Amino acid sequence: AWFGKIITDNVLLQQELVAETARFPPHMMPLIRYLEGMAPMDIMLVLTTIYAIGLVLIGTRTERHTAETFRGSDPASNAENELSEGWASSGGLIGLIDYWVNVRLSQRLGNALRTQLFARLTHSAITTIDEQRVGDSLFRVMYDSVIAWGVVGGAIIYPFFTLVGYGLTLYQLEYTYGDVVPGLIWVAWIMMPVVFAVTLPVVKLMRRTNHNTRAAGAATTNAMEETLNNISAVQSLGGMQREKEKYAERSAHAFWRGRINLLTYALMEMLIDSASAIVGLVIAIYVSNEVINNTLTVGDFFALFGLYMGIAGTASAIGDFWINLQDRIPGLRRVLFFIDYETDEERYRGPDLGPVEHGVTLENVDYYYPDGRQALKNISLELPIGQLIAFVGPTGAGKTSLAYLIPAFLRPGSGRVLVDGHDLEEISLGSLRDQVAYVFQEHLLLSESIRDNLLMSNPDASEAQLMQALTTAGCMEFVEDLPDGIDTVLGRSGDSLSVGQQQRLSISRGLVRHAKILILDEPTAALDPHTENALVRALHVASEDRLVIVIAHRLSTIRQADRIVFMEEGAVTDTGNHDSMMANPSSPYRRFVELQNA
Repeated sequence: AWFGKIITDNVLLQQELVAETARFPPHMMPLIRYLEGMAPMDIMLVLTTIYAIGLVLIGTRTERHTAETFRGSDPASNAENELSEGWASSGGLIGLIDYWVNVRLSQRLGNALRTQLFARLTHSAITTIDEQRVGDSLFRVMYDSVIAWGVVGGAIIYPFFTLVGYGLTLYQLEYTYGDVVPGLIWVAWIMMPVVFAVTLPVVKLMRRTNHNTRAAGAATTNAMEETLNNISAVQSLGGMQREKEKYAERSAHAFWRGRINLLTYALMEMLIDSASAIVGLVIAIYVSNEVINNTLTVGDFFALFGLYMGIAGTASAIGDFWINLQDRIPGLRRVLFFIDYETDEERYRGPDLGPVEHGVTLENVDYYYPDGRQALKNISLELPIGQLIAFVGPTGAGKTSLAYLIPAFLRPGSGRVLVDGHDLEEISLGSLRDQVAYVFQEHLLLSESIRDNLLMSNPDASEAQLMQALTTAGCMEFVEDLPDGIDTVLGRSGDSLSVGQQQRLSISRGLVRHAKILILDEPTAALDPHTENALVRALHVASEDRLVIVIAHRLSTIRQADRIVFMEEGAVTDTGNHDSMMANPSSPYRRFVELQNA
């Protein structure tokens, strides 16, 4: 702006430059004194030299460094740009340095938050994870987390320097023209309030539409994830067309939500630009009249209009920042929900539990589902080390809920669960779960090699320990036939193996952990009688120095247990070994067995 004034008045119009009467802010005065008395072309040469140096260092006013790929309007397609893009508000050498720092900051912060969110999700309670759709969690990690740098830059760094620049421009305007055109000063001061007055009424609408856009995108991701995870059921039941229509409906809804969000953003931009244009027109007319009246020079017109453009640009930038912040806040809230969510490890930070030597005790334990239904009623049990114990009962009796209490996947509503006399509410959760290996009924295998699946439970396991676990679980008969043996890479969730092979491999993974408490949920459901007997014999051997708990329905497995805990409707109604309970005519377990044999 000030260079434009000098070039107009003292180069083009060839007016004499007198430092004492020149109307410039303090930071320009050293240059004005240097230019005083120079010929017009000499002044132009000096200004051109300064401009050339500035061009190399910081570029032009409109130049900026950016790097990004083509993007759409939805959060998913913008995610990687948010994570990896870089920009600098200036060009030249300083802009390159600014650009490099910006890229490093955005990538490191985005990756750190994405990794932290993933870690929080993996440490959340099983009940919490069960309530979340996998697609929604995936959307939070991949797409929501990467907008953090935009919020940090948009809410802290960018507004700070923008407001500093706004203040400096107002100072220059007030210092130089405050006594000449005071009305213009008032217009400049109200630019920022005007922008906020225009944007504030629709801020809440902007935030809501963006939240709905992200929720719709998460629903689309979830639809795809659910279908692919259950592709066998979808194809076997002929549900391909229905799933396609469901996905298409959710995808179309996501795009519709995106268009609503885009239109809201465009409306906000239009309101800000319209307000700036109206104020700019008023200023142009006002300054032109002052030039005609000889109150201001022609150069002053360029200087004032340049200063106004700086003020208007800053006010518009603050408005854009406010809009973009609303665009990012919903995504960040979805991330911070889990970042701030207290995990079980944080909630239970008592002293570490030493090696389990005696076993588990349950004292008058009740458990209620989140919806208020009672799952367990007044359970009192002694589960000592050195025994193979079977949890038995009809479907829905509470067997799995009871087993979940031992590694603290669930917490009792009343009563206590003790390990070696230590209440689980008062010890470190991590040290407890280090002592427990839980083999779920579902065959939860990674799409990695067999070796990697085994090492997940015990990264320090030796080759001999891996082979021993595979042999105990009856896996070697099929592992040896695989092309790469133990290093064979499995398909998705282990689908390249049969159900029985997946089950045996899951059991071997639990054995590799070599925990003092081993819990197996329906370990023999998919095994043939020969493999089942071999496995039960191996579990008896393993229980010599461990507590082994088996949840089972098959009598061939149950009858070989050292002790049987029979449950009905959430309560323990019978305990003992198979022979003693079968000898009791009124035993609920005996009636259960006779019903199976009928």
